[in-house]
Amino acid sequence: MTVAASLEAPERHRLGSPGLRRVNLALFAAGLTTFMSLYCTQALLPELSESFGVSPARSSLLVSLATGAVAIAVIPVSSLSERYGRTRVMIVSSVASALVGLLIPLCGSFTALAAVRAVQGLALAGVPAVAMAYLADEVHGEHLGSAMGRYVAGTGIGGVLGRIVPGLVTDFAGWRWALAATGFLALAFTIAFWLLLPPSRFFRPARVDYRPLLTHLRDPGLRRLYLIALTAMAGFVTVYNFLTYRLLDAPFHLPYAVVSLIAVMNIAGSAASARAGILADRSGRRRVLLGSLVLAAAGLCLTLPAVLPLVGIGLLVFTVGFFGTHAVASGWVGRRASTARAQASALYLFAYYLGSSIGGTAGGVAYEHGHWTGTALYVLVLLGVALLAGAGMRSARCVGRRSF
Repeated sequence: MTVAASLEAPERHRLGSPGLRRVNLALFAAGLTTFMSLYCTQALLPELSESFGVSPARSSLLVSLATGAVAIAVIPVSSLSERYGRTRVMIVSSVASALVGLLIPLCGSFTALAAVRAVQGLALAGVPAVAMAYLADEVHGEHLGSAMGRYVAGTGIGGVLGRIVPGLVTDFAGWRWALAATGFLALAFTIAFWLLLPPSRFFRPARVDYRPLLTHLRDPGLRRLYLIALTAMAGFVTVYNFLTYRLLDAPFHLPYAVVSLIAVMNIAGSAASARAGILADRSGRRRVLLGSLVLAAAGLCLTLPAVLPLVGIGLLVFTVGFFGTHAVASGWVGRRASTARAQASALYLFAYYLGSSIGGTAGGVAYEHGHWTGTALYVLVLLGVALLAGAGMRSARCVGRRSF
């Protein structure tokens, strides 16, 4: 290669560059639209249960079908991105999910609504399955953690908007207009994502091949990161599922409207994930990962006494710790995988959503048998497993692989 050619060769996006600013804004918008759509029915489950005359357990399928579909689709969709390109798969996925979301308010039966939610989950999978691989391809390694943290921040805020916007609109316009408003807002963020996303410059098409999945699973470091995703998300979902029951019950007896606002804690978590990514770039991923898990465990312990201010502070600290853990672990997957990064990230997300579905259900068993104390102990065990997995990351590094 000539000197002139080498000077003209593109460079990965660095901190302060216009390209990285566009990447951060685009992926932040992608996180917003994806998680708004994923959780838009969660706050409306009692309303939907009454409207369609179904039990609360059946109504909850409107959330679990979407998240389950994402878990099923992330691996095949990530493989498609290795062949057809990161940006193409993410844009098609986000546009498709936004358009499907506009059909939700038109559903006339619970069965139709559940089917549309499952289809929406399948469509949504392309963004989370590919976003981490896109960032690992296009962002300089020194700044990958901060870029991943900002994407995770977008997902957290999207989850908050997906719960709050429908809840507010339902009070004066009904659930159909609530979901319509959420759908149009998600479409607006999708358009922003489409317009802002820089094209891939370092992606090289490869034949669709599932053999790299086995390669990733043989990597002890990646297996540890997948275990962290599964256990940390299982604990997070358990806390947010069942702390609601505790706050509605004695001795707190809080109104339902007040209890539903605990989702706002995710905003602090989103800010923490961006900060955790920056700290990981500066101080080391392992140190920040372990610190985040310890922080989550400490926050959970604060929720044990029946003192409302302590419960609130504990939930805030726990949420910050979880988001920090997720930001560092997800970014580490893209950095560690030297090939087929989309598939490596997809395995992480599969474990993440598997933890959400299975771990959250197991948390319900803990709550039924041990109330909040039993639930907190269950989550502490999960965090302990994640902490052990994170502590072993150094020994899991392959010989000759770059230290991080």
